[in-house]
Amino acid sequence: MQSSHPPHPVALITGGAKRVGAVIAHTLHDAGYDLVLHCRHSVAEADSLASELSAKRANSALVLQADLADMQALPALIDTAVSHYGRLDALINNASAFYPTPLGTATTAQWNELFASNAQAPFFLAQAALPVLRASRGAIVNLVDIYAERALAQHPIYVMAKAALTAMTRTLALDLGPDVRVNGVAPGAVMWPSDGKPYADQEAMLSRTPLKRAGAPEDVASTVLWLLRDAPFVTGQIIRVDGGRSVSI
Repeated sequence: MQSSHPPHPVALITGGAKRVGAVIAHTLHDAGYDLVLHCRHSVAEADSLASELSAKRANSALVLQADLADMQALPALIDTAVSHYGRLDALINNASAFYPTPLGTATTAQWNELFASNAQAPFFLAQAALPVLRASRGAIVNLVDIYAERALAQHPIYVMAKAALTAMTRTLALDLGPDVRVNGVAPGAVMWPSDGKPYADQEAMLSRTPLKRAGAPEDVASTVLWLLRDAPFVTGQIIRVDGGRSVSI
């Protein structure tokens, strides 16, 4: 453990090794945050990202591997982060499982996996982090989804899990104020799923979006940074970063 608190604020990002999580990591690091990068399977990617970031600023990124469905692992993530850096200023619940579960074929295992990453882990990580976030007057940002409030065909369990995370965002904002702010970011089309689903015709979807284009992961990351650093009077809000799609869906 370091002998004194570092001068940099510290953020824990779940699912921080790849895709949007990695862009959030770069953005926060550039803004002066030291990072705890959680991963499940993507240890090599997380280690590579941490090395890249620490080459820019020594000892500024720590990788922690854990299965977020493992309830014992959640307090340990927080404890290890705090032991390493001596503080925690931000929790970004980014990790998310996403796949269809059509009614008639859905399993208990699918329910448990989708709720574990999208609702259960964010709640219990927030609970474990609460004392240190209160001490730092920190913030929580949850990556939610427009489909928490709108239906997505064939994805009922995912939609319910994200709806739970949205409700949690608002409830914890009420319960944790004034010391800790809690907000959510609902991305639109900023990075397509690797399998191209669930949108068979991406251009048709974008044509119905007021800005008529996809966004970028950086749009989401800059919003996360704004909520953490530049929005001291904002809590309990879901910021839709979607090119206006939520008003036209």
